[in-house]
Amino acid sequence: MAGSTPTNARGQFGITGIETAIIMIAFVVVASMFAFTVLNTGVFSSERSRETVLGGLEQAQSAIRTKGSVIAFRGKIGSTPAVFKFSVIVENPQGASPLDLSPPYTADQSGTDPDAASSDNRLVVNYIDDNQTLMDVPWSVNIFGSESTLLEPGEKAEMTVWILNRDTTVAIDANDSVAYMTSGGLTSSGSLLGPNDRFSLQIQPPSSSVLVIERTLPPVLDAVMNLR
Repeated sequence: MAGSTPTNARGQFGITGIETAIIMIAFVVVASMFAFTVLNTGVFSSERSRETVLGGLEQAQSAIRTKGSVIAFRGKIGSTPAVFKFSVIVENPQGASPLDLSPPYTADQSGTDPDAASSDNRLVVNYIDDNQTLMDVPWSVNIFGSESTLLEPGEKAEMTVWILNRDTTVAIDANDSVAYMTSGGLTSSGSLLGPNDRFSLQIQPPSSSVLVIERTLPPVLDAVMNLR
C-alpha cells in the first residue's frame, strides 16, 4: 500500500523477548525474597518454640512440692487467740535444679521471733485470706541434714511462715504471747485468723512455678493444729 511504513517484525520480536526476560527475572527475585522471608520466619519461630519448651521444662524440673501436713500454731494477742505462724515440709524433686532457700528471717526461740537475717531472699512467700493479702511475708527455714541454704534434689526442708511476732519470754497460752508486726506480716490494722477461716500461702521460687497451699482452720483453735 502506498505511503505505509514497512514493519520490522524481527525487531518487534526482539523487544518482546527482552521484556519477557525482565519480567521473569523480577518474578524470580521477588519469589527468592519471599522464600527467604518465610524460611527466616520459620527458623525464628522454631527457635522461639524451642526456648519456650526448654523454659517450661526448666520450670517443671525446679518446682518444689509439699511433703506432709501444714501445721498452724496459735498464741494470744492480749487474751484473743491468734494464729501466728505456719509450718510446712517442702522437698526438691529428684532431677530438679538446686533451689536457693536463703531465708530473710531466722528464729532462735529467744526474745522475739522471727529475727531479720542479713541474707537477701530470692524465694518469696505471699499470704492471702478472705480479709487481706500480705506480700513477701517473713519466713525462716531449716534444711534437714545440711548447713547450706541450697535445697538439693531429694532434700527436704521445714519452712516456717510468720504472720505475727512470737514473744518467747511468755508462755504460749498466756496473754500477750504473740504480737502484731510493724510490717511484713499482720499489723494492728489487719484481721486475725479465726475459727473456720480460709487462707492460702503462695510460695514463689525465683525461676519456677508458684506452689499454692490452701487450708481452712478448724472450728476451735488449738495451740498446735494439723491442717493436713
